[in-house]
Amino acid sequence: MLKGFRQFILRGNVVDLAVGVMIGAAFNSVVQSLVKDILTPIVGALVKTPDFSSIAFTVNGSKFAYGDFLNNLISFVITAIAVYFFVVLPINTLHERFARKQAPPAPTEKKCPDCASNIPIDAKRCPQCTSWIDSPGKHA
Repeated sequence: MLKGFRQFILRGNVVDLAVGVMIGAAFNSVVQSLVKDILTPIVGALVKTPDFSSIAFTVNGSKFAYGDFLNNLISFVITAIAVYFFVVLPINTLHERFARKQAPPAPTEKKCPDCASNIPIDAKRCPQCTSWIDSPGKHA
């Protein structure tokens, strides 16, 4: 029973997932700090009121604190913008640079000279029109 549990825990996917969660939690604090300490004050400087939590209305004794919802919505949008421009965009740029340096994959198909259909690169005869590929004058 413990041997199976040990194999489960040491499986590559579980360890990768655990590392991903830990890195994600650490990265979350960095993004939250960026939003709270840098980007939200910029919004506050532009709007003059960075905290909307006091905005509410009451209907039949029920308080609707839509200002708190606005705070969370603005925080979400600012966080999404920060993640996109500071993480996703630079990572995509790096991937594109690395992809340009790699050689394109070798072709696996070629065109039949007679019927222009795609055939395997090693084919000697076209399966569509049955013409010989490597020996143009040869017929069966």
